[in-house]
Amino acid sequence: MTWVVTGAGGMLGRDVLRCAGDDTVGLTRRDLDVTDRGAVLAALRALRPSVVVNCAAWTAVDDAETREADALAVNGTAVRYLAEACAEVRCALVHVSTDYVFDGHARVPYAECAVPGPRTAYGRTKLVGERAVLEALPERGYVVRTAWLYGAGGGNFVRTIMRLEASRDAVDVVADERGQPTWSADVAGRLVRLVGAPPGIYHATNGGDGTWYDLARETFRLLGADPARVRPTTSASYPRPAPRPAYSVLGHARWREADLPPLRDWREALPEAFPALRAAAGG
Repeated sequence: MTWVVTGAGGMLGRDVLRCAGDDTVGLTRRDLDVTDRGAVLAALRALRPSVVVNCAAWTAVDDAETREADALAVNGTAVRYLAEACAEVRCALVHVSTDYVFDGHARVPYAECAVPGPRTAYGRTKLVGERAVLEALPERGYVVRTAWLYGAGGGNFVRTIMRLEASRDAVDVVADERGQPTWSADVAGRLVRLVGAPPGIYHATNGGDGTWYDLARETFRLLGADPARVRPTTSASYPRPAPRPAYSVLGHARWREADLPPLRDWREALPEAFPALRAAAGG
């Protein structure tokens, strides 16, 4: 089985390459401009993969508020190009999406079948991509929503907190946004296992939930630092162009329906991820 990973230079893309095996082709932004329909079609016609995993995305959430057309080109239109090309060569497409397709106002985990209601340009563009996959590939299309990703292969919240612990006496961290810290390597492993399960929407986040404040304190603890140096604050203290969801907890019922276990609790995953995170930070 031949795999192609688009967005292979990013944090999740690198992890998918490590999980997918030797017969996998990684395409970075330099290798393939996913916004070029002709280039996408030519690449898939030449490679004839069995599976494409799309990790390419516009992830600059705040910039998308003023550059929505640019974000849509990557998160929406390009995904349609990939889905149409996959339909032509008759391969599966696993497309990575986000919790931002929801409004963030829930009080219980969002089910895979919950009605989206994005409040940001980023969320709107990602929803366009989701719909393109499900429309073009009803029998071979997978939409996998994830959130609060961290890993060794890119910038993320955990690595930022590690850097701040070494440079500040105290760190103020938002305590009124709740989600699921998720190790990119866990998601990558699940993306690879997903092919062959029923198509449709899945949520790939580590289990349990917590706030950014909780995650920062746990990071300090794993560093051997005093968690009391992390101080709680509110999202109002950090106003941004794009509103952050107050509640980003996703439900995982479809994994059980597919006879696959949900991802493990985030408090179990973070310690296992820590050696690679420390190595990436040079510590």
